[in-house]
Amino acid sequence: MPSTPEINPALIEWNGLHGLPRFDALNDSDFAPAFDAALSAHEREIDAIAGNPEVPTFENTVVALEIAGDELSRVSALFWNRAGAHTNDTIQALERDISPKMSRHYSKIGMNAALFARIDALWEARESLGLTLEQTRVLERHWKGFVKSGAKLPKTEQEKLAGINEKLAGLGTQFGQNVLADEKNWALILSDGADLDGIPDFLKDAMAAAARERGEEGKFAVTLSRSIIEPFLTFSERRDLRELTFKAWVARGENDGASDNRGIIRDALALRNEVAKLLGYANFAELKLDNTMAKTPEAVNHLLRQVWAKAVKRAGEEEADIAKLIAAEGKNHDVMPWDWRHYAEKIRAQRFNFSEAELKPYLQLEKIIDASFDVAGRLFGIRAVEKKGVPAYHPDVRVFEIRDREDRLVALFLGDYFARGSKRSGAWMSSFQSQHKLPLKNGRHGELPIIYNVCNFAKPAEGKPALLSLDDARTLFHEFGHALHGMLSNVTYPSVSGTGVSRDFVELPSQLYEHWLTVPAILKQYAVHFETGEPMPQALLDKVLAARTFNSGFNTVEFTSSALVDMAFHTRDKVEDPMAVQSEVLSELGMPKSIVMRHASPHFQHIFSGGYSAGYYSYMWSEVLDADAFAAFEETGDAFNREMAVKLKDNIYSVGGAIDPEEAYKAFRGKLPSPDAMLVKKGLATFEELSGSDA
Repeated sequence: MPSTPEINPALIEWNGLHGLPRFDALNDSDFAPAFDAALSAHEREIDAIAGNPEVPTFENTVVALEIAGDELSRVSALFWNRAGAHTNDTIQALERDISPKMSRHYSKIGMNAALFARIDALWEARESLGLTLEQTRVLERHWKGFVKSGAKLPKTEQEKLAGINEKLAGLGTQFGQNVLADEKNWALILSDGADLDGIPDFLKDAMAAAARERGEEGKFAVTLSRSIIEPFLTFSERRDLRELTFKAWVARGENDGASDNRGIIRDALALRNEVAKLLGYANFAELKLDNTMAKTPEAVNHLLRQVWAKAVKRAGEEEADIAKLIAAEGKNHDVMPWDWRHYAEKIRAQRFNFSEAELKPYLQLEKIIDASFDVAGRLFGIRAVEKKGVPAYHPDVRVFEIRDREDRLVALFLGDYFARGSKRSGAWMSSFQSQHKLPLKNGRHGELPIIYNVCNFAKPAEGKPALLSLDDARTLFHEFGHALHGMLSNVTYPSVSGTGVSRDFVELPSQLYEHWLTVPAILKQYAVHFETGEPMPQALLDKVLAARTFNSGFNTVEFTSSALVDMAFHTRDKVEDPMAVQSEVLSELGMPKSIVMRHASPHFQHIFSGGYSAGYYSYMWSEVLDADAFAAFEETGDAFNREMAVKLKDNIYSVGGAIDPEEAYKAFRGKLPSPDAMLVKKGLATFEELSGSDA
């Protein structure tokens, strides 16, 4: 595509391996002028579509919108990747500037009266246009998008909505940057000796590497990276240090300093409520759920509270076990949040006769990556070929070709696995470009999906393998499930490609994929000791599988409390003091004092900077689906049943948003599920217990 003089050609002319961006030809200073030029180019394209004198058709309006803004898409993909996975002061400053600017740009498009008139005319005439199912879904997506952008509002209210959305974009950016600052700036530096009581070698190595990165050679750092803080809380015998580090971890975004997020939460909730009211909804949750499987806040809260009752009962039993162990050790203190992981691990070691430290040597990052690829091969007939020496956006990032049974190139996949100070916490999947089949203006016809996964595993010392916890391994499988959703996409239009589905359906492919990690055939082949190469002993494997539902009350209480607080925030008419609302909801639920929310509001990035506002529930909604979906394989007696795998690919992984998610699921499974399989999978109930209830 021809570039303007203001744009570094490497930002938009991707001529690396199979169309990969040339990351080595990019500079931070390239982005500001490129955004200005790309935004102007997109605006001209939109004006041309809106001002087209011809009668609106699907081709000259909807397809034209689908392929417009190619330069902006490319610049944005590169920038937001850098902002999340390898940021710095320059990028963060531009992020604070570009977030509201992008919001302003898309608000202007959404309120373009001439453009909406064309879309609205097509929507009204849709039944007579001879559209395919996918085309109808694409048209519906554009029409609803315009309506939710205020296309039907009076001009003054449109301007008000645009201003609110601009403010929200800026607040979301600041929220995420504040959490990153707190994570980056806090570390507890320890010396050898009593400070490290109980710490296994694998964690010492990770802590030594983290200390070295901070200029503390020969020392050990506890950081707020989940891959270090969680195992430290699990293994450290020093209760005082567990309390100190835990309190720092849960205080991210809540510190009375420059990075305190509580004011941002209050302002964001007020603005979101204004948006909902302007668009005719009772609250923001109703607005966000309008185009989801759940459909209403009532349906969401019904599921969450149904699960909460069972989870808090199980957590009470787990806490009683921990209290007994504390007493047995001759100690006299209540079970506090910084105690739970530590004593739960001891109970698991006693009950199932294995510990996380015993398991970890068998979970090498390299082997788990191989396992994730192998499962994809067995299910979907694809394989990964690593391409060494291909420049990526950071030296740690690895590049893979994804090829099918006929050796055809299906996608490019980038894996970014290690934590670093320039990367926000958590794990996610995103794309540089998504699959579609439309001809583009620069001569390209369709696009190869270029997908990446970002994780935050502790980087090992030089020459040592990266060892994962079982939760880490599940995270890797989860994110690769998202990646497969993007890479196996087979649709015509970009807006419904891959993960372009409703929020409470998008987690199905990822959560379902986690199930294959613990299929015995996979663990036997890939869970091998990093020193001896011996496979995990059958006795240990049996214990791992038997322990799958251990501590499920704790895990489910952590999650469900966060989801219920999210729904409370977004269904109330006014939230003057968000932290008071959080406390009120937890008190009403009877939240155990020994457990905290998985994401306390001041660092709840999913809902304040990550697109999951009034949507955190979706992980559990998808869990209902994924438990039922994996049961379809279990019912055949073969976790890799070929017939089911074909149905899974054709109806879930490849169709994106081209068909309604309920119809997609029913095409795969023949029916919609109840929560029963999910409750049984979590170990919160048995089918016998549920058979006489309305669960």
